[in-house]
Amino acid sequence: MNYSNNVPRKPINAIDRLTSLFSRLPGLGKKSAGRLVYHILDSDPGYARSLGEELLAFHQAIKRCSRCGSYTELNPCAICSDESREPVLCVVERAQDVRVIEESKEFGGRFHVLGGVIAPLEGVNPEDLSIGELIARVRKEEIREVILAMNPTVEGDTTALYIQKVLKNTEATITRLASGLPVGGDLEYADRLTLSRSFRGRIRM
Repeated sequence: MNYSNNVPRKPINAIDRLTSLFSRLPGLGKKSAGRLVYHILDSDPGYARSLGEELLAFHQAIKRCSRCGSYTELNPCAICSDESREPVLCVVERAQDVRVIEESKEFGGRFHVLGGVIAPLEGVNPEDLSIGELIARVRKEEIREVILAMNPTVEGDTTALYIQKVLKNTEATITRLASGLPVGGDLEYADRLTLSRSFRGRIRM
């Protein structure tokens, strides 16, 4: 006889609900999420209140830059508004890659965020990315060089080759970050020295 149906289920309380929400964040398992929850409980109630208010206002305060696609509070963003930036366009997969490269202090040009990479098996096709906007920017802004800074993965390589193909009739030189980035790596976790060598050793495609 199966007695499992007779065992009462533990009711889900506020701690469980918040732990479940935190555990959905990248890099956080259930134990780490639980520690965050208890840290908030042990903190001053004003901290939890401020955190909640900031999260509520977060999506209203932060938006996509209409030019490069990065996250910003002002539109266009500070980088796109800076007229001293070189007419060199660094193409990245995600908005967080812009911050990583900016912190390296190795690049003084402009950015363009694709919003992902071409991955047909996952249902992501070229038209799902901001490649059309990229072509328009290269022509309108008279970009002299396009640096493809996708992660060195199969999908990243596929995307880079596709962009190289669609930009071949423009005046821009197409380059890609050098092999200072490890195969299968992620820009988000690259150190400053690796990024520096990658930018200085970029190759023409």
